[in-house]
Amino acid sequence: MYVITGGAGFLGSNLAAGIEEREMGEITIVDRFSNDNRWRNIAKRSLREIVFPENVFEYLDRHAGRIDAVVHINYTGFVQENDVDALIEDRIHLTWRLWSWCAHHQVPFVYDSTAGVYGDGSLGFKDDDSAEGLAKLKPLSAAAWTKLFLDRKIVDTINRGETVPPQWIGLRCFNLYGPNEYHGSRHQSVVPRIYNAAKNGKLFPLFKSDNPAYKDGEQMRDFMWIDDAVDIILWMLRHPEISGFFNIGTGQARTYADVLRAVYAAVGEKPEMDFMELPAEMKEQYQYFTQADIQKLRAAGYAKPFTSLEDGVSKYIHDYLESADPYR
Repeated sequence: MYVITGGAGFLGSNLAAGIEEREMGEITIVDRFSNDNRWRNIAKRSLREIVFPENVFEYLDRHAGRIDAVVHINYTGFVQENDVDALIEDRIHLTWRLWSWCAHHQVPFVYDSTAGVYGDGSLGFKDDDSAEGLAKLKPLSAAAWTKLFLDRKIVDTINRGETVPPQWIGLRCFNLYGPNEYHGSRHQSVVPRIYNAAKNGKLFPLFKSDNPAYKDGEQMRDFMWIDDAVDIILWMLRHPEISGFFNIGTGQARTYADVLRAVYAAVGEKPEMDFMELPAEMKEQYQYFTQADIQKLRAAGYAKPFTSLEDGVSKYIHDYLESADPYR
């Protein structure tokens, strides 16, 4: 049985779909739903159980010995990212308790670190497991700092020779996009937002650039189709000899203008561009370039090619966004 915390969210629900499609085992979702539509993200799944977060350790204890892996995706929707105390409780304390439970019961543990630990990218985007490498990183936000704190705590634990899970994976996801991301506008990729603007005859403004090295709309990100990310994660779970931090990205940065052009191409329209000023509150944390270093992933044995931006956007629009039921 696979226990997925945050399992009704974007990444968690797509992982649940991937596990079901591959017939890997039973699935339990740990999450809360409140009054939003995240229930639709898992409505098509055959689940063993839905557990509220406050009951997760009771559930784990009752099913110890039957759990194949715990996959911990933080409950982003329940934590304001400017509430550092809440971030510490959720991203550090809760994740550490789950790590400790998996270490004690010898259950594989996968958790979401973040590509945000790389800060402005000036030190590169190498998924280095060493304490020395982690110490050099300078995240730009409190949310990313809490993830790095946890990453360093894990490496320190390993270096002290303490008991650890039999397999552990820290996911450093770059810019994922795909179905089931509709519930949280702040963390939603630009693809559905550009699509919704285009189909309503409106322009979707890209950010202007304050960096002379980048033209307006030419800021670059490593955009990855969600199915590719799911395939990597589930591949790693089928290879228990693999542990460590891993970048989840294509290794090929593309511009936001490229995304806009891909959306317009998918809907058969001529691309039109508009621009807006970068909000003042984002300027200190804004990244102009991100690109996953995937040498470690390739060296571990994952050899599949990744979906191109154009093909991923086209599939997303035609198979989901244009559908009467856009959920996976």
